[in-house]
Amino acid sequence: LTILICLTATPVSAALFPASGAEFLGACRAATENTEKNLRLQKRLLNAISLAETGRWHKKRREIIAWPWTVYAEGRGRYLPSKKAAIEEVKALKAKGVRNIDVGCMQVNLHYHPDAFEDLDAALDPETNTLYAAKLLKSLREESRSWNIAIAHYHSRTQKHNIPYRQKVLKIWQKERR
Repeated sequence: LTILICLTATPVSAALFPASGAEFLGACRAATENTEKNLRLQKRLLNAISLAETGRWHKKRREIIAWPWTVYAEGRGRYLPSKKAAIEEVKALKAKGVRNIDVGCMQVNLHYHPDAFEDLDAALDPETNTLYAAKLLKSLREESRSWNIAIAHYHSRTQKHNIPYRQKVLKIWQKERR
């Protein structure tokens, strides 16, 4: 059984925050912190993954922030202003025949995880998206008995993809724990 979430994160500098939606700037962080506590996961690990997946620079706050309504497909990330807009984007991509689509704070791939969510509303809910990703990460940790391997396999089982990803997440995680 191969479990993977396929994506190539959009460079932080390449995307701007939607003009609206300021009230949701902390949604991914709140979801990751809550889930880490509830599932007794390593502190700030889920947030580090979320930042690696959907994080980008917020000029006013002078920090990298993960965005809950990020949709990645066709080689680029889309930072939508609302959950509704993200759902519509996914529907439009699927109507075009695109199947490899990552969504939400944790960029769960809808093709490789078709039964992860009841519907797109759940897939793009920060708490639900993060909980699924956390359970996946925890199962990868149990399988490998290593957080390093679990982090790598969260992204891909292919070394050429997962080694740079793991390094990126570990670097962010180290900063987050300070």
